[in-house]
Amino acid sequence: MERISTDICIIGAGSGGLSVAAGASQMGAKVVLIEGAAMGGDCLNFGCVPSKALLAAGRVAQSNRTGTPGVAGAEPQIDFAAVKAQIAAVIGQIAPVDSQERFEGFGVQVIRAYARFVNPREVEAGGKIIRARRFVIATGSHPMIPQVPGLETIPYLTNETIFAQLERPAHLLILGGGPIAMEMAQAHRRLGCAVTVIARSKVLGRDDPEAAALVLSTLRDEGVSVLEGRNIARLRPLPDGLEAVLDDGTTLAGSHLLIATGRTPAIKALDLPAAGVAFTERGVTVGPNLRSSNRRIYAVGDVSGGLQFTHVAGAHAGVVIRQMLFGLPAKQAVIVPTVTYTDPELAQVGLTEADARKHHPNLQVLRQEFLHNDRAVTDGKTAGFLKLMLVKGRPVGVTIVGAGAGELVGLWALAMSAGLKVGALASIIAPYPTRGEISKRAAGAYFSPKLFDNIAVKRVVRLVQRFLP
Repeated sequence: MERISTDICIIGAGSGGLSVAAGASQMGAKVVLIEGAAMGGDCLNFGCVPSKALLAAGRVAQSNRTGTPGVAGAEPQIDFAAVKAQIAAVIGQIAPVDSQERFEGFGVQVIRAYARFVNPREVEAGGKIIRARRFVIATGSHPMIPQVPGLETIPYLTNETIFAQLERPAHLLILGGGPIAMEMAQAHRRLGCAVTVIARSKVLGRDDPEAAALVLSTLRDEGVSVLEGRNIARLRPLPDGLEAVLDDGTTLAGSHLLIATGRTPAIKALDLPAAGVAFTERGVTVGPNLRSSNRRIYAVGDVSGGLQFTHVAGAHAGVVIRQMLFGLPAKQAVIVPTVTYTDPELAQVGLTEADARKHHPNLQVLRQEFLHNDRAVTDGKTAGFLKLMLVKGRPVGVTIVGAGAGELVGLWALAMSAGLKVGALASIIAPYPTRGEISKRAAGAYFSPKLFDNIAVKRVVRLVQRFLP
């Protein structure tokens, strides 16, 4: 069996693993990258990229359907298979950035096989034994499949299979109430499918309830049926689909079933006990520096047991590179923005209002409506708001729901990461008319009472006016 010695061995070629490999190899480290499935991981092949391409098609269909004053809408002619072909083309356009050839060009040795630890210093993959000074586990996660009686009799879909579904579902049943479920529900409804969402609790339950309610209201207005606080008691196949019996006795017939009930870390095949790596059902147990119980082994991205987002995995890469290449201390960031890409979008950074009130009794909450933003008015996208949570003039959380919310939240992530006071946001010059003015106006609202409702300020102004030439 061939033996390989290297500085860094990375297991998994998704966002986190590829970022580590690119950075480490270009800075002079000897790198081995192991991937048993497709290069690019879940985000490129089954997640962020195809889902946003599907949502984009849905937006075009909905825009055609609704029109605008003076421009009549019409029911769009949808070729569902062609939409899926476009999604495949989008993946193909981005794929070269994550390709084996590109990383081999960096000097990375790429092994296309699944890896397992054989001891605390070595892994086996593709008939090779790789010994490394440091390992990075970046294997991501897989769809979590719930225990539902009869599920084994149904050819159900997950995010790993739904984008290869070329036939338009007549009636898509979705089990789950998180961001993936909501995005897929809206996209498929806009592309002509009947859609029913079955959620065990409140949909988007981790988000600000008022913001989530606006998203939910929009989906329902577009024809998505959303059943909250319900569960599937049993399933059975039908000649043209499936039947779902809910726990309250309600019976639903659908053509397809999408499981979107969360994700589980991909660690089963790694044989972590052989490496002396502690883990739980949430993933590899790591500290703030992403180092596992084996000091030579780090974990990044979904498999590290924290937030499961592509941008988090990318940020994790920088944390481990700093330690592995330069021996410098580093910790994972605590300010992480998130976005649900429905229409309207829902973005969050820091604490929600409910969590902020638990931790900060002197909390101040400011609000800016999209309705008062001229760009939102001209675009006819006035549904939404920005909610700013402040403590002593510093933002501790921001919730934005509305068109382009994901593009707006980055400014607040920067402000919170840099420890800026709200005055720094109020003093920027935002181009007019843009939605960016929403953030500036929200920040400026902090000073409005101090300037406009302050008797002392008015007295000073009157006094100054008496003596100005």
